[in-house]
Amino acid sequence: MRRILLEIEYDGTAYAGWQRQNNGLAVQQCVEEALARLTGENIRITGASRTDAGVHARMQIAHFDTECAIPADKFCYALNTKLPDDIRVTASRLAPEGFHSRFCAKIKTYRYCICARPHASAIYRNQSWHVFDALDDARMDRAARQMIGTHDFCAFQAAGASTKTTVRTVERARVWRDGDFIYLEIAGNGFLYNMVRILAGTLALIGAGRLPEDVLARMIATGDRTLGGPTAPPQGLVLWNIELLDAPFTFVRPDPPKTDKKG
Repeated sequence: MRRILLEIEYDGTAYAGWQRQNNGLAVQQCVEEALARLTGENIRITGASRTDAGVHARMQIAHFDTECAIPADKFCYALNTKLPDDIRVTASRLAPEGFHSRFCAKIKTYRYCICARPHASAIYRNQSWHVFDALDDARMDRAARQMIGTHDFCAFQAAGASTKTTVRTVERARVWRDGDFIYLEIAGNGFLYNMVRILAGTLALIGAGRLPEDVLARMIATGDRTLGGPTAPPQGLVLWNIELLDAPFTFVRPDPPKTDKKG
């Protein structure tokens, strides 16, 4: 029995999220069914992070156990012949002893994209949230940095979520503009249900001048969700990167090169 580690990229538009469930097709189910056809085994995979319906992943880390003799570094090629075009295994390798995708994920990074212009984007409609308001990205950036540190983020959790603790550590939080698009990036040891989307929705109101810059700090201090903005829609959110704990290798990928604005 070997443990295989996968790096998975997917467009979440057509899926009910990462985790297998009864009310819709999930990314996990697609990968497991592809593995079953490939190996003849009933395989369950474990992901490092859950993503909701409509949310994308540039890098999801997952592992599974198998007795199949396919070389570890060839699983990515074999699986991609059996997966739909909106799911791709971009790397595979033998996992080190004791590896577990969820417990070995040290830092998770998410990015949220806002299309900040009068008209929505046809091309990026499934990868961004269209906001009509003129947004002050510098103001949003100053506000986002209030999230950095170890705090009780109960005000940033959707109603109905169940978790043992709402304390999380945010390592990095920043906002920047690239043309008509504004990006939020946040990295930490874990995130509550809808935490990044609540942050994005609140930052949009801060950028529009409809909420004060210090509202995030007040939400943290009081635990009052009603002080913040709406929960931003899922399509602007991407699980961007996962840094692994004490791994003898790294799956951390650099940002893609910027395209020529003229092209």
